[in-house]
Amino acid sequence: MARVLVSEKIAEKGLDVLRAAGHEVDVRLDLTPEALVEAIAGAHGLIIRSATTVTPEVLDAATDLVVVGRAGIGLDNVDVAHATKRGVMVVNAPQSNILSAAEQTMALLLAQARNIPQAHGALVAGRWERSKWEGVELADKTLAVVGLGRIGKLVAQRAMAFGMRIIAHDPFVAPERAQAMNIELVSLDEVAAQADFITLHVAKTPETIGLIGKDFLAKAKPSLRVINVARGGIVDEAALADAIREGRIAGAALDVFATEPTTESPLFELPQVVVTPHLGASTEEAQAKAGDTIAEQVALALAGEFVPFAVNVAAAEASETVRPFLNVAEQLGALFAGLAGDLPDRVEIEYQGELAGYDTRILTLSVLKGMFSTGDDQVSYVNAPQMAEARGVTYTESTTSATVDWINLISISGGGHQIAGTLVGLRAEPRLVQIDGHSLDVPPSSHMLVVNNDDRPGVIGRVGTVLGDAGVNIADMDVARVSNAAGALMVISVSESPSPEVVDQVRAADGVTSVAVIGR
Repeated sequence: MARVLVSEKIAEKGLDVLRAAGHEVDVRLDLTPEALVEAIAGAHGLIIRSATTVTPEVLDAATDLVVVGRAGIGLDNVDVAHATKRGVMVVNAPQSNILSAAEQTMALLLAQARNIPQAHGALVAGRWERSKWEGVELADKTLAVVGLGRIGKLVAQRAMAFGMRIIAHDPFVAPERAQAMNIELVSLDEVAAQADFITLHVAKTPETIGLIGKDFLAKAKPSLRVINVARGGIVDEAALADAIREGRIAGAALDVFATEPTTESPLFELPQVVVTPHLGASTEEAQAKAGDTIAEQVALALAGEFVPFAVNVAAAEASETVRPFLNVAEQLGALFAGLAGDLPDRVEIEYQGELAGYDTRILTLSVLKGMFSTGDDQVSYVNAPQMAEARGVTYTESTTSATVDWINLISISGGGHQIAGTLVGLRAEPRLVQIDGHSLDVPPSSHMLVVNNDDRPGVIGRVGTVLGDAGVNIADMDVARVSNAAGALMVISVSESPSPEVVDQVRAADGVTSVAVIGR
């Protein structure tokens, strides 16, 4: 059972997922930075939203921390680099609020075009100002979508329904993909020259901070209206206020700000500006989805399993073809560590067959995770590469589409040893199929003996007798002959790890030349 600290309000249904998994859910709301540092001690998981800042000080105090879960998309309040250095997985819920954010963008787009909040404010204050708040239609206007990801695509689709012409700026999107959506990709300068409205859907990075700033606004059309429901800081708020005040652009609508929470800004003084207090994800549906998703991700991380939305894992995505091999890759890593004894300085991991056509980086992380999980250290997809570096183990990954006997094969070699495995049958059952170049077929297990012996009658019986007399049950066994030699290889799965005394008895049996104990 792990302790999960929850520092902000999360949908109770999501927290129930963690409780059902046997974890202690410790809800402590409104913690000061100092109180968070104190509360994080002993916690294995931390769940936050946007108000909690996870600093290096917090991470350094969290000596047992496995995972930080952000119930939402943005991660600018988490020091991801320091978390990675500490081996702490960082996960988010990237798909939980995409629909809500897209709808908030459309709401601000319409509110800005038609001056809805200004007219509402005047009317409830007793002023009938029908002519003052004349707006513009969306139809036939040009909307520039900056960032054509999940949210940007939804906004573009909805804006098309209003008869808007859509252009987009996104250096990571192929022109063919944009063209398929009837969207023209353009440069940022062309956005400034053409757009009547611009919506922003990019992450806050050093490259995007101040993206809509003094230089961009100087090139913009006078009819431009800026809508930002992405992240504060992407728009230079002072430059935007100047451009609106001087009549160089028509207006803006912002849901996010460089500093949050904020109640003061030069933008708040301008009647051409519509503002909301970061409501992009503030719907019942988005909150529920974020809570459910982050609880599931944290539970997976605490169980040491594959986590789809881990942001600081080198290969967080796994295709439907690759994912079934995650467990067997980890098993092979652990078995190789046992076979090799002391891990070699260099390990080669090869993927053969259909796997060669896919991104296999997550499988390599699984191999490393298994390889270093044989001790007391807590190993995850995040810190496995760091553990390899710390122990002086370098690893290489290679692929080949050719394989002789198997549709797919994962092979690990180094230090004079080699091990390989695959999945077989309709149930995709794991199989250990090679050890040191010898072919066999046995399910990998937590406790295994690899016995090199003379190829003559009676040896198998003597080994079985030693194990039986010691009360060690044999679950599976396979024998591989060594070609052009008098030796053979026995691989035995046993119900429990045999004691050193029993192993010595097996080693001393007539005809046995060597014994290796592998497994966790």
